[in-house]
This record gives sequence, C-alpha cells and structure tokens, in this order.
Amino acid sequence: MEATGPYDRAQALKAFRFGDIAFYWTTRISAISVLLILSGIIISLIIGAWPAMKEYGFSFLWTSRWAPSADPPVLGALGPIYGTLLTSFIAMVIAIPVGMGIAIFLTELCPMWLRRPIGMAVELLAGIPSIIYGMWGFFVLGPFLADHFQPFFIKVFDGIPVLGTIFAGPPSYLSLFNAALILAIMVLPFITAISVDVFKTVPPVLKEAAYGVGCTTWEVVKNVVIPYTRVGVIGGIMLALGRALGETMAVTFIIGNSFRISGSIFGPGTTISAAIASEFAESDGLHQSGLILLGLLLFVLTFFVLAAARIMLLRLEKKAGN
Repeated sequence: MEATGPYDRAQALKAFRFGDIAFYWTTRISAISVLLILSGIIISLIIGAWPAMKEYGFSFLWTSRWAPSADPPVLGALGPIYGTLLTSFIAMVIAIPVGMGIAIFLTELCPMWLRRPIGMAVELLAGIPSIIYGMWGFFVLGPFLADHFQPFFIKVFDGIPVLGTIFAGPPSYLSLFNAALILAIMVLPFITAISVDVFKTVPPVLKEAAYGVGCTTWEVVKNVVIPYTRVGVIGGIMLALGRALGETMAVTFIIGNSFRISGSIFGPGTTISAAIASEFAESDGLHQSGLILLGLLLFVLTFFVLAAARIMLLRLEKKAGN
C-alpha cells in the first residue's frame, strides 16, 4: 500500500501535465491559425491584384473612369472609393444618434413592460439577411424616397450654394442616399445592442448620486453614463462602421452601380463591394485583377479604420487611467 500511494500520485501528476501541455498547444495552434488565415487572404489578394497593380500603379486610386471593355482597359477606383466612404459616412451620421437614443431610452426611460419588445425588435433587425434589406429598399424604400422625400429636399435647397449641389435632382429610386439609409438601418442594431450592454455596466450608485444632487436624466446621461462607457460605445460604433464599409448585397440592389462621381447624394453611384459583386462573375484578365485590387483596397481601408479605432480606444483608456 505504501508503494502504490506515490505511484498513483505520480501517474496523476503525469496525466495532469499531459493534459496541460495538450491544452496549451491546442490553444496556441488555434491562435496561430488565425494569423495564418489572415496572411493567406492578404497574399492571395496581392497575387490576384498584381497584374492591375503593375499596369496602373498608384493612378488606379485617383482615376475615375471605369471602362473594362476599352482597348486597352481603363480602370480606376476613385468612383467606388468615393461611394464607399460617402455612403458609410451618411449611414453613421444617421445611425449613431438614433442608436444611442434607443439605447438611452431602453436603459433610462423605458417602462419595464416595453423593454423586452423593443429589445427583441432590435435583435430581429440584426438577424434579417442583407438581401432582404436590398429587396425592401428596391421595391418599397426607393420608390417612397423618390416620390416624397427627395423632391422636398430638392425644392428646399434649390439655388443655395453647396447644399443645392448636394441635394440636386432629379429624384431617383437608385441613389447613394438610398443605399446609405439602408446601411444606417442595418448597422443600427449593432450600435444599439452594444450601447445598451455597456450602459448597463454603469454602477447604480453613480447615477443615484447624480440624481441625489438634483441632476436631470439628460444631465445624468451626459455627465455620468456616456463618459463612463465611452470606450465601449466607440467600440460598437467602429464595429458598425466596419459592417457599413463592407456591406454588399443590400447596397448592390439600390445604389445604381454607376462608377460616375456625382456631387448629389440623390445620384447613382457604387461602392467597392457592390462593384465587385456586380462584375466579378463576368470578368477575366486585367478586369478581374482590377476587381481583386478593389477588394485589396477595401481590406486595407477596413484595416486602417479598425486600427484608428483601436488607437483611439487606447488613448481614451490611458486618459481615463491618468
């Protein structure tokens, strides 16, 4: 019996050690695999885009003409880049205040019996496939905006410098603004859900103290809730922006797929993802390489947006720590 005790303990320790080593390497390989997949995607994009990179160089970025059927083909990314940035910007301008407003209402003002239905509605918006958004935008939202919304703004801002150009007509079912509005609806659940979650982390004692000294609900939200949760809120906004930059099917339905750059947000346009989706199946040679180069540009653009967001969050955390 005395001999079996140490032997059993040694076997148990050996089994624990083996399990610990296996767990360590499993998690390590899983983490490394993410880097390998990311590297593989980057390398494949560079290889596919290399003929276009060699043919057009940096002029690809500021050339606005897109004529793949010309001899030789003339390809420029300025139109898709402009459409991607403009639609994402308009979408975030609409979605951020609305999403934040919904989150504040749900956490601070909404009656308990109404919170669950509104929360479920927000979650359902996040679960709707993008192609459904695109079909709804094409058949319902686009005609409504062209018949009622766009004519009003065209008339109001007609003749006013700058604004007259931005809101110039004619009304259209397919436009940059329509695509941006669909994007705003699509990213709204991300901003709302993340904001609600981080607002719930505010210690009740902080809000009660603010109410105790006579603050209104608006003052509590402005001076306590938002400053306490700003890192999480910005993270949610950047996640939504990443979704808006890369959205494909819904935008392809309603943006018009025109490579022409228009000063009016009611004019047709295109985005990087929409251009790839609409032309890739029929492309070959230099045309296909140009579309892959557009994909590489979208990858780089998203990377820089997320990197800038991360740097901003680090600075905010450092400032809060100081």
